[in-house]
Amino acid sequence: MKSAMSVKVADNNMIVLDSIKMEEFKTKTVVNMLKSIEAEGKKALIVLSENDSFVIKSAANIPGVKTALVNTINVYDILNAEKFIVVKDAVAKIEEVYA
Repeated sequence: MKSAMSVKVADNNMIVLDSIKMEEFKTKTVVNMLKSIEAEGKKALIVLSENDSFVIKSAANIPGVKTALVNTINVYDILNAEKFIVVKDAVAKIEEVYA
């Protein structure tokens, strides 16, 4: 797991966001976020620290985009994604579990 994440960091394909806050189910909001971080049209894995149904369901309609919680990520998902997008809170949990 650590080496898979190291590959993403070395290739500049890991993006850490302060937070992803959504007030409603809007796929367009997630698409705009992906555009702004230059991940649109690429396979992306969005890792959240806690279950956020607005983000999960809004991202579900976008081809190539997958969401996961810290405790459900696996090596295949990390390596399969072109962009590894992690929320800041999730980074702390990943460090606790996998460091």
